[in-house]
Amino acid sequence: MESRAAHFCSEIDKLHAKLLINVGVTTDWQRAEKEINQYVHSDLLQPANSHQEILNRIESIILEIVTSLSKAEAPVLALPNRSSWANISFDSAIGLQMSSRQSVTTIRADCPSSVTKFGEKMNFYFFSHNSVCLHRDIYYNNTKLFGSQKAVDSIVDDISCMLKVPRRSLHVLATSKGLISGDLCYMEEDGTRIDCHSSSTAVSVSSNISGIKNIVSSAKFVLIIEKDATFQRLLDDDFCTKISPCIIITGKGVPDVNSRLMVKRLWDELHIPIFALVDADPHGIEIMCIYKYGSVAMSFEAHSLTVPSVMWLGLLPSDLQRLRVPKDALIPLTKRDESKLCSLLERPYLTSQPEWQKEMKLMQQSKVKAEIQSLTAIAPDFLTQIYLPNKLRYGGWI
Repeated sequence: MESRAAHFCSEIDKLHAKLLINVGVTTDWQRAEKEINQYVHSDLLQPANSHQEILNRIESIILEIVTSLSKAEAPVLALPNRSSWANISFDSAIGLQMSSRQSVTTIRADCPSSVTKFGEKMNFYFFSHNSVCLHRDIYYNNTKLFGSQKAVDSIVDDISCMLKVPRRSLHVLATSKGLISGDLCYMEEDGTRIDCHSSSTAVSVSSNISGIKNIVSSAKFVLIIEKDATFQRLLDDDFCTKISPCIIITGKGVPDVNSRLMVKRLWDELHIPIFALVDADPHGIEIMCIYKYGSVAMSFEAHSLTVPSVMWLGLLPSDLQRLRVPKDALIPLTKRDESKLCSLLERPYLTSQPEWQKEMKLMQQSKVKAEIQSLTAIAPDFLTQIYLPNKLRYGGWI
């Protein structure tokens, strides 16, 4: 039985060994780069050493506002532009990160179109408190001012970027939407012991990833799953114990920050292979890229959110042809899909991924996409009994 399990994991073990070598090289390189960056990129995101340091940064901004008012001038907030690719640089070891010379967006207190935004930022007094609060607490503190929960989320990110501190340093947490299960135990900051081994019930991803400690796992790999429905299917089939000790996690579509932080934390703690299982469509590929390389909006926190070692396990466009997935299970690409695909192929990180480019160009040529569930057209249990076991056994990732 042990030799059979060893044979099953042989390709995964080879990948694991390769990753460990790369981790050693990257760590040495990053150590040297960090010393250089202290001088060259001193204005990039730098975690504050203490709560007092964060308060000092806030007070500095408030002082500028008071000074403007004392001179009868309209106060102005300068926020780094978090939506422009022009502000982004790409590093293969980190992913998408905000440039040290980024353009800014100004919010003026005397401008009718931005006065509300200015008020929203200034109402964010929670940052000066020692107690931890949730995004929704801030929203319900003044629903008329903020208008929506989404607006609060954006404000938290804007101020975090402006202060050059990670969001968690502001003592503001977001409720997680992600789920996790498998060979994993850890302790929350409040001492609660979390066991993810249950084969029938998943655990919600923690809202305070930085507070997690005492992580224990014998997992051979982590599997990121795009959709909740696919995640539940693997859970129902007891995938994590039948195949090999592993951890499965889903952000239920586009991942929230906590799901990304959790994947990053697992990589930092365990250094085991991390695979992505997404739909064979532009949207699924982009979600995988967010885990691997990050996003433009959160590029200022790239160091704590990206995992460049993530591998594409499936569903590959070439799998659709190789497995002869029935044509009635395939979906024609829409104009929006084609546009998204072209946009993805122009991303800076794709130049270092020729195999990914090949798969995406195959999708362009075939003009079809497919969901993971399309594999049920071959057999109801094809995903968990045939597709994933063979992919993992024979190294079918890119």
